[in-house]
Amino acid sequence: MTPSGTGLRRTLGVRDAVVVGLGSMVGAGVFSAPGPAARAAGTGLLPGLALAAVVAYCNAMSSARLAARYPASGGTYVYGRERLGPFWGYLAGWAFVVGKTASCAAMALTVGAYVWPGQAHAVAVAAVVALTAVNYGGIQKSAWLTRVIVAVVLAVLAAVVVVCLASGRAAAGRLDVGLSSGTGGVLQAAGLLFFAFAGYARIATLGEEVRDPARTIPRAIPLALGIALAVYACVAVAVLGVLGADRLGHTAAPLADAVRAAGVPGLVPVVRAGAAVAAAGSLLALILGVSRTTLAMARDGHLPGALAAVHPRFRVPNRAELAVGVVVAVMAATVDVRGAIGFSSFGVLAYYAVANVSAWTLDPAPAARVVPVVGLLGCAVLAFALPAVSVVAGAGVLAVGAGAYAVRRWVRRRSE
Repeated sequence: MTPSGTGLRRTLGVRDAVVVGLGSMVGAGVFSAPGPAARAAGTGLLPGLALAAVVAYCNAMSSARLAARYPASGGTYVYGRERLGPFWGYLAGWAFVVGKTASCAAMALTVGAYVWPGQAHAVAVAAVVALTAVNYGGIQKSAWLTRVIVAVVLAVLAAVVVVCLASGRAAAGRLDVGLSSGTGGVLQAAGLLFFAFAGYARIATLGEEVRDPARTIPRAIPLALGIALAVYACVAVAVLGVLGADRLGHTAAPLADAVRAAGVPGLVPVVRAGAAVAAAGSLLALILGVSRTTLAMARDGHLPGALAAVHPRFRVPNRAELAVGVVVAVMAATVDVRGAIGFSSFGVLAYYAVANVSAWTLDPAPAARVVPVVGLLGCAVLAFALPAVSVVAGAGVLAVGAGAYAVRRWVRRRSE
């Protein structure tokens, strides 16, 4: 429980929660993820998408059950702490905050790359400042802007799908689901595509701002996940049908190349604009999630206590939001973090692994433990199917976090 007067304001209903989740999932990834996934899996792209969806579904169900039981800001940080102990909660929070802060910077740089390639860093910083200001003004303002962004992105994606499938240049033979790159390729593609679905965690991390969380969160998470899966499946079929696996695997802008190949090059600027808006939506939702987990960790003393402050008027974790905004802005201004996002990918799967183990403890009935077990195994398999550099970097970041926790406990014991 939070002290009186320091809690956040519960204003989000089911629709707003679903939109926040969609704003995270239907983001910049849909404009870029199909390419690397096709390069890894070849004609196994669609099975890879299906596998990613299964793992995401298990994680979503585990997260929904936990969020209904513990409707506080922080997501799996809170669940791990309550069900497994302080260390596991801390490790989940560490993986989320560090990994997703890097993802924030990557999304900001994606906005800059699409809006003004020659000044990508400057535009990225401006985007961070603007979206941090929106979040600072209250969760309802963030939800309203997210609704607009989701509507624009879905409209652009619908146009891409219709143009590709109606062009006459899409061939059913290109949708062959044979495993041309073997099982390993499909697993790696699933690992890459999984993060297109990972935004449903944003609903759980906002648990303290959701009305009737025991009812709202378990409804909002599967709804958002189902809509996102339908969107990704339609987009994957459309671009794969037009480009084929080989060509799709060697393009950096698969949707733009797909509409060009479909004979409608005039739609390319619209796709680029949609990608920029989608990246902005992902950045908005990421800042929301990271700041709430920062708030929860600060309340427990794992981060500076000043970050636990809640604005008396807007009822948002204002200092945590400003701190996250400053760190992300500095990274976006000085570093190209795209090459370092691998450890973020590994960290997200570690985060959900803790969520599944936490959900496993909720009910001893064997039937109730099937979903957490499948989710945990899926997270482990996909994490270690990622490129070796990503696995090593991600494991290293987790080790640093664990070491910091151990040192802090040792210092506290020495001072007692």
